[in-house]
Amino acid sequence: MVMVYSVGHISGAHLNPAVTLAFATCGRFPWRQVPAYAAAQVTGSTAASLTLRLLFGSEPEHFFGTVPSGSDVQSLVLEFIITFYLMFVISGVATDNRAIGELAGLAVGATVLLNVLFAGPISGASMNPARTIGPAMVAGRYTGIWVYIVGPITGAVAGAWAYNLIRFTNKPLREITRTGSFLRSKVGRALQL
Repeated sequence: MVMVYSVGHISGAHLNPAVTLAFATCGRFPWRQVPAYAAAQVTGSTAASLTLRLLFGSEPEHFFGTVPSGSDVQSLVLEFIITFYLMFVISGVATDNRAIGELAGLAVGATVLLNVLFAGPISGASMNPARTIGPAMVAGRYTGIWVYIVGPITGAVAGAWAYNLIRFTNKPLREITRTGSFLRSKVGRALQL
């Protein structure tokens, strides 16, 4: 949440290559910038991991990456689901001008928190390939790393496209509510009650 509010106005708070890629597949981010963003995201994760290693050492119990605690398939499915939810929320609050943009950081942060509480004990709740790749490279520990690349990327792309399917329009809410069809549908629903 803090990072969304801190850098959202600078970079769109693209801290996750799965999110960046998902936005690109929907035409909401330029493809030509995806490699540079992904490189910066993995570099940032690696630098953070190196810092933690310098501070806390390299003992196996100090591994700060994500590895499946159950089977790879369980973690893959969970990573897909929680990243789908995360991307769906991000798409709603960050790309739809009908949403209350000032609450984007709170909505995204709350989604991450809930996802961690739900999936953390099983998959580590990465939701971010860079968040897994950085620590894995620093520690040389690649157990189940494919889970944290495939799950978040496919989940994010599916979440972005799912939101696009229900978006219907790019018009602001005030324009939609001025149309006669919107008013008729509201009146129709009210009469049905």
